[in-house]
Amino acid sequence: MKVDFDHVRAYLVTDPRLNGGRDEETVIRAAASGGINLFQFRSKHLSKREYFAQATRLAAVCRELGVSLLLNDHVDIAALVDCDGIHVGQSDLHPAQVRALLGPDKTIGLSTHTVEQALAAQESGADYINIGPVFATATKDTPVVPVGLEMVRAVTAVSHLPVTTMGGIKHGNAGSVVAAGANRVAVVTAVTEAPDIARAARELVEIVEKALTER
Repeated sequence: MKVDFDHVRAYLVTDPRLNGGRDEETVIRAAASGGINLFQFRSKHLSKREYFAQATRLAAVCRELGVSLLLNDHVDIAALVDCDGIHVGQSDLHPAQVRALLGPDKTIGLSTHTVEQALAAQESGADYINIGPVFATATKDTPVVPVGLEMVRAVTAVSHLPVTTMGGIKHGNAGSVVAAGANRVAVVTAVTEAPDIARAARELVEIVEKALTER
């Protein structure tokens, strides 16, 4: 079943290296209890077999919790696992090719880093586009220049697809991203490395919802 982005306010990307020493299942269960309902499992360091095994376990957990799970990059694994879809980047398979492999029922997201890429993504067959990094971030192996709030304003003003925003977003600046036009934010360490994951998740969702009402 495709992700219903109308009901997504905070979207959590998990990475085994960035969980404060906690396992993925612990992070997802705690964050879900705090109101996060969309997760993306990202790991650039696990082998294919390790990633497949972990993705299979996490898909079962997410089904139990009633939340959505996207995988990152591994289209072949997404075809084998009971997940909700896949998130790909500019150097991965084109969304049309991904759709041919996964069929009509999986959600496909595409990362974009310029307005031109975001506009092209709308005709690519993707179900949603991500823009970022909005702010400077240390969660990527290869540094990427922040796109800033101007891109958030530009893309959300013209996109007919759901837009997710990512990169350096924390509790202190999430409101500004929503004020710029975003309806949802994606985070990593703002929640995964928090001492109390459930509380951090709950507070983030509340910040986004409050900013939406004030926009």
